[in-house]
Amino acid sequence: MTALGPSGSPSPFGPPLDTRALFPRERHALLELLRSLDPDDWSAPTVCPGWDVHDIAGHLLNDYLRRLSGGRDGHRGAVFENDETLPAYLTRVNGVFAQATRQLSPRVLTDLLAHLGPQLDALWATVPLEAPAGVDVSWAGTDEPSPAWLDIAREYTEFWVHQQQIRDAVARPGADGPELLRPVIDTFMRALPHTLRTEARPDGTSVRFDVTGPAGGRWSAIRHAGRWLPSPPTPDARPAAHVTTDQDTFWRLATRGITIEEARRRSVLTGDEALTRTATTLLAVVA
Repeated sequence: MTALGPSGSPSPFGPPLDTRALFPRERHALLELLRSLDPDDWSAPTVCPGWDVHDIAGHLLNDYLRRLSGGRDGHRGAVFENDETLPAYLTRVNGVFAQATRQLSPRVLTDLLAHLGPQLDALWATVPLEAPAGVDVSWAGTDEPSPAWLDIAREYTEFWVHQQQIRDAVARPGADGPELLRPVIDTFMRALPHTLRTEARPDGTSVRFDVTGPAGGRWSAIRHAGRWLPSPPTPDARPAAHVTTDQDTFWRLATRGITIEEARRRSVLTGDEALTRTATTLLAVVA
């Protein structure tokens, strides 16, 4: 069965996922990491073009400030320029803030994250999970408003991924235990139906993703009433297309930390080739 939305119709986003308790745990790992860095570590280049570790930390601070200012205080913030697309807008405003925070010392950046994080936790605690999202999650679908739980989960993945980018840059082990990573994978899988939207198939056609590793699991999407919807896979189901990949490959694919071609080389694709190739273009960030 597919998950139902508030109206009783099938939900395009799947069953609710409450990630609110994970923010303090992810932030604790982040702060421990930042406080352990040597001065040279802060200038290490990251996978984000043109950004070093200091810039990533500044970007995280921007995320904290932006969500508190908008979600708690109702502040409008930066506005779109004429004919500016969402990716262009984000590139511009994120770049301006990263450049500004280069004036801040690593200690100041870390202290600000530690100070503001609990305020953000308190904000999430006040939000009804099934209420409309503060910011829609475009990569999970654009034809229906996103629920708040998906918006909050998306923010959790944003923080977790940026922490991993810092860890990669300074050659530190990832904070990738199942407790922290599995909700990231589960959230990213909410992009699968939207990823498949251009692939018309008969109702009942399914696509399955198996993610191996301690944080992995099994996810699927099914064609229903002319659209793709999340659907829990059943043991006896035979999907039309099947992708098996490991947990590290999957989150990097979803955030384009690796190319689509590299992700496919690391994966096993069986069944309907067009469906497997489309499924492996899954993207869970704005780009």
